[in-house]
Amino acid sequence: MNDTPPTGLVRSAILAACLLLGTVCLGVAAEQKPDIALTSKAAKISVTLDSAIKSNAGLSTYLLADGRKWANSNLAEANKQFKDSPEFFSDGRTWEMERIYTLRSTVANRYVSILRNEYAFTGGAHPNSGFETFLWDDQAKKPISIRPFFTGLKDNGPAMTAILKAVIASLVAEKKAREAYFPEDLGWQKYIEPKLLKIGPVLLAPSTEPGKSSGLEFEYGPYAVGTYAEGSYEAFVPWTALKPFLSPEGLAIFGGERPKSEKSEK
Repeated sequence: MNDTPPTGLVRSAILAACLLLGTVCLGVAAEQKPDIALTSKAAKISVTLDSAIKSNAGLSTYLLADGRKWANSNLAEANKQFKDSPEFFSDGRTWEMERIYTLRSTVANRYVSILRNEYAFTGGAHPNSGFETFLWDDQAKKPISIRPFFTGLKDNGPAMTAILKAVIASLVAEKKAREAYFPEDLGWQKYIEPKLLKIGPVLLAPSTEPGKSSGLEFEYGPYAVGTYAEGSYEAFVPWTALKPFLSPEGLAIFGGERPKSEKSEK
């Protein structure tokens, strides 16, 4: 997850990503009426928040504003392309874009982790898809980073270096399980760095201990740490691996283990 709120792909691609994450976000979106739906001759754009998010007024308002800004910007761009490149739209094709916000965990009755799934088809061989995360402080009523939970997260420092090592180990294990690990081709590792803004979108993982987090989850869309055909990945770093670098606030919120349901669905 970025220090600052992020700014500003066909359903099969994002559905595969959701299944890998153990969510049914598109199934929910298909049953739910989108919270934002914009349509023109050039595009169909929607934004959906899950019901758990909607029960939190402050969080819901913030995420709807984030989604509306994205939707309005892309509708304007699609309409511009409709005028500039009418040949693309001549057979009735349109841009298709969707954002889905899902609540992944609530820790200490205060810190809410949100996963944002996004897909967009604007032409080309296949849709684009990806993830972003938000960590919402429900006491301060604003998004925050994970920095307060650590004594230091300096770029290339000891904590970030250790976290990156654990992330890569988790990804390698998953790639081996998918038979997608090739030691002679480790180019994917260069796309993640021991820097908070370069290591990948992060959220607080659920835990078997109520009110706690079992560690950090890092979410990677297609292309982020592998080929498009590999789909999305999630890396898990248990809180015990983070312990030497946790601040008093971090020690207070981490504990327990990752639920078996989370493990089996990944």
